[in-house]
Amino acid sequence: MSPPVLFVTNYVPPARVGAFAALAEREPVELALFGGRVHHGAVELGGVAPPDLPFPTRAIAQREAFTLAASGRYRAVVAGTVGRTALLAAYLGARCAGVPFVLWATLWAQPKGPAGLAGYPALRWIYAHADAVVTYGPHVSAYVTARGALQVREAPQAVDADFWSQAPEAAAIEAARHASFQALFTGRLLREKGVRVLLSAWRMTGLEAPHAALVLVGRGPERARAAATGALAPGELAPGDIRNFYAASDVVVVPSIPTRTFREPWGLVVNEAMSQGRAVIATDAVGAAAGGLVQSGRNGLVVPAGDASALAAALRRLHDDPAERARLGAAGRQDVRGYTHAAWADAVAAALADAAGRRPPARGAPAGED
Repeated sequence: MSPPVLFVTNYVPPARVGAFAALAEREPVELALFGGRVHHGAVELGGVAPPDLPFPTRAIAQREAFTLAASGRYRAVVAGTVGRTALLAAYLGARCAGVPFVLWATLWAQPKGPAGLAGYPALRWIYAHADAVVTYGPHVSAYVTARGALQVREAPQAVDADFWSQAPEAAAIEAARHASFQALFTGRLLREKGVRVLLSAWRMTGLEAPHAALVLVGRGPERARAAATGALAPGELAPGDIRNFYAASDVVVVPSIPTRTFREPWGLVVNEAMSQGRAVIATDAVGAAAGGLVQSGRNGLVVPAGDASALAAALRRLHDDPAERARLGAAGRQDVRGYTHAAWADAVAAALADAAGRRPPARGAPAGED
């Protein structure tokens, strides 16, 4: 058996288990997990993976990524744009070992906080000098190409399609249904997720109980504000219960806004909602819209980020036109079928093959500025 690929990242969240498992079927791989901030419903385990994963993992400190990558035990190294030092450590380790390095790129706007600004010069160097780059989609590909990336593959962001497309029982749908028209938000209840904009937009629609309901599923500091404005805020729910709410709702809203430190890389909620045949309203600051999954007028509506009036108009439009809701939802269910864990793994495997055939040229920093 050939030596494994080292994959350095922070967590294996539930949404990614299938993707990494699909990659492990194609390439011998070992995941080095360093923990950190929790996203995508990951369980915070200090970098330790959940038990019974179908691929080998190990917990590391970020600085240990260098030692592992430089050890000579791996035939290639992959690392993502997470953590403060893990990416640079993994890159330098791969260079010391003389093995290909692949960057898993997620950003399509550089964070402007202190950590983001401090880390940008090294990150930009890696964009241009990685042997290959695999991205979340065309929005990220355009960003990294403008910063010098030469061999770029797009890996479709995916969820467990079998689970999220499964139809809940009628009683479960009825229990999650609170009005004849129901709009759903699910995710972390934070400012950058656009919760305040959504609450303002909902007030502008004039839609009220008992005929209409806005439901916000998740946890975070904006939950109290949501409940105070009359929205239903049941808190954090299990995936099966969230699926029930998708099935019970008429439209799913992803109202994320850009901030100095955040721009939504993708938004797997979109994949989940489309798998249930729900129409999606997303802002243009959502990666799934910028990356081409949400197509306004075809399978959802796209509105300007932070524009409560535009969001209200989109909500009212879909409230008033059940036939359009059904058409958009049906198209979304069809369009999301290509976004699979297998397709993601195929793209990462192709990037590894690209990297194996290229050594980084001796050159200066890439041209072009922000």
